[in-house]
Amino acid sequence: MKCILMNKNKEVLVAEYNETSKFFDYIYEIKDINYAPYILKSFYLKNDINNTPFRTNLSEWFKGRGIPSWRDKLDLLLHRLNIMAPYELLDKAFGLSLSDQYWLKPESSDLSYDDINFFDNDFDYAEFMEASLSNNNMSITKESSLITPNNTTDGMLKKAWIIDNGVRYLLKGGYKNETLQPFNEVLASEMCKRLGFEHVEYTLDKYKDIVVSKCPCFINKDTEFVTCHQIINDMPRHDSIEDYEDYIKKLEKEGIKNAREKIENIYILDFLIMNEDRHLNNFGIIRDVNTLKWLDVAPIFDNGQSLNVEYYDEKEVHISGSGRFFYEVKPFDDIIKVVKNIKRIDISKLDGIVEWFDELLHKYQHLTGYSDTRINKLCILLNRQINKLKRLIEK
Repeated sequence: MKCILMNKNKEVLVAEYNETSKFFDYIYEIKDINYAPYILKSFYLKNDINNTPFRTNLSEWFKGRGIPSWRDKLDLLLHRLNIMAPYELLDKAFGLSLSDQYWLKPESSDLSYDDINFFDNDFDYAEFMEASLSNNNMSITKESSLITPNNTTDGMLKKAWIIDNGVRYLLKGGYKNETLQPFNEVLASEMCKRLGFEHVEYTLDKYKDIVVSKCPCFINKDTEFVTCHQIINDMPRHDSIEDYEDYIKKLEKEGIKNAREKIENIYILDFLIMNEDRHLNNFGIIRDVNTLKWLDVAPIFDNGQSLNVEYYDEKEVHISGSGRFFYEVKPFDDIIKVVKNIKRIDISKLDGIVEWFDELLHKYQHLTGYSDTRINKLCILLNRQINKLKRLIEK
């Protein structure tokens, strides 16, 4: 199929798209490489637009928009959707997403972005939400249920986009039999709010006796989320703190104000809740898709893999104490050292949050089945991290 890769209403390139392999077999013309997905620009050669790295990475980028192979209970989801592989969903809705404005337009089509984007146009989501989040053994019955932004969601957790009073919200469940992730998201949101960190607001919701987190989409039809992975893809790799410093310099060069402090805030939060999964695709920047101007650091989001208590006895809480720091895995006590001025944090703003979290966990105890002992473990760990940060601030 001959098609045009679009960024909103801007033509990026014209290519031959193989609907079976989901590969771009040939590129006919580059319309405007500046409006291409950021990660592709480093593979672009003006005099050889069909060079293998460019076409391969274009194809991998597009297939990567689909639900990943490591999604929890993926086999069950595929069965319910009546498809063999996640990438089959990409053609259902032109590859549209709620994370950016890219879409694949058949050359013969007269469709416009305004006709089909999911920011302005409603979509069916009830059946997909049921297939993704419920324990029922059901299958999709309406083809329209596959024309949704749920086709292009990343991450390992079961999730679904919904519309509530006109607002696009993402619902996320726990991982396998673990149900703590939604509570961690809400805890992180509350901590950010108290500390003044820019963040995505998470609340708890219930879907058929399953506790889920609920957060609004943090971009709009004029912006896109560009991940740290995309930004540093063509930068020298050091496997050291230099990767972090180079990233901050890049953001500052692009005009983002207070970039260092906003990135530091991410690692302060990760220290407090011991977030083990700050990978390069769950932080980045917000870019204007019309002007290509870098607007700001993306608000803090995706904090579910936290507070991992391995086991507990009367004397000690045993934990997994390492987090991700760019290409490295390091102890949280080392990661927090990147913060230049830790004394700027008013730790007193977290007074009472341990009790707040304890009350939240007990409120949903009838759904999670958490024992009082487990809730106590989690609160002990949270209190310990807050006190550790307090001691660092008071040094």
